[in-house]
Amino acid sequence: MDAGTNAPAALEPHHHADVSGGWLRPAVFGAMDGLVTNIALIAGVGGGGVAPRTIALTGTAGLVAGAISMALGEYTSVRTQNEQVAAEVAKERAELARHPDAEADELTEAWTERGLPPELARQLADALKDNPELALRIHTQEELGVSPTEAPSPWVAAFSSFGCFAVGAVLPLLPYLLGGVQLWPALATGGAGLFVAGALAARFTGRRWWLGGTRQLLLGAAAATATYLIGLAIGA
Repeated sequence: MDAGTNAPAALEPHHHADVSGGWLRPAVFGAMDGLVTNIALIAGVGGGGVAPRTIALTGTAGLVAGAISMALGEYTSVRTQNEQVAAEVAKERAELARHPDAEADELTEAWTERGLPPELARQLADALKDNPELALRIHTQEELGVSPTEAPSPWVAAFSSFGCFAVGAVLPLLPYLLGGVQLWPALATGGAGLFVAGALAARFTGRRWWLGGTRQLLLGAAAATATYLIGLAIGA
């Protein structure tokens, strides 16, 4: 029997997506927010019966203001989170230096509760005392649920959010920028963008692409309908 043709499945190479870079969440959030915000904004002012030039100006202002706001918000939130994690890591480093035995006891207890044999858990916890940096990383992961060496970049989050918001927001605006005077092409273009964005996001999670696209389309349609009706009521 050829051993090469009966290799266990566990030995087959496999790859995981990068889930620690900090770009996917702000990129998806930015694109969806840009699409929904400008679709709803254009639907609202369009429902109010304003001139196409005013709609284009409103949508452009919404694009610029929204993209900058998203970038600043992402940068500030990610940086604040990283600073909080750094402060907690510093506390853990100090505790490991002052009370190594107590920290080893905590780790032993945590691993034992997860099903590791107590003797093996104790041996592993004691072995970490000889490697302070590894001990810090393991204790931080166990107690805080984060890795001190894999903090997301606030700049990556900011630029991802800015760029994707701008791309999403410009789609429903394109018909007016190209000289259009009717509302429905802008809504149709924005709806197509929502479906494509939802389908692409679903590919990262292994979900059905059509289900992700339809979900985002329906959510965006609900927002656009609400603002259109408000604009129609106020404009009338």
